[in-house]
Amino acid sequence: MARPIYVRFETPSELADKALQLIQVASETGKVRVGTNEVTKSSERAEAKLVVMAEDVDPVEILVHIPMLCEEKRIPYVYVPKKQRLGQSAGLSKSAASVAIVEAGEGKALLEELAASFANLKK
Repeated sequence: MARPIYVRFETPSELADKALQLIQVASETGKVRVGTNEVTKSSERAEAKLVVMAEDVDPVEILVHIPMLCEEKRIPYVYVPKKQRLGQSAGLSKSAASVAIVEAGEGKALLEELAASFANLKK
């Protein structure tokens, strides 16, 4: 299956797993925004520290603007394969197309690691 238009680079599976783990920790001890509208708002306000998007979103138009917005605001972003797992990591029973981490809480070290990895992924 071809990658959706908004997926700009391949995220290694171990990095995607760390992103899901960070979302879980941040949703319990910090602050996350779930859903594309919330992610867009927190990114425009430069509140987001990391944005995580699912690769299996349909229609793809939902997320097309997010990578450009993140790059404009210098917010690191990564992709995870499934929106269902993304929603579960954020503490929802439903799937989520995107999640923004506003405060990492106890996951601060993991957030810094992912942000550093993002710079290498973009090269």
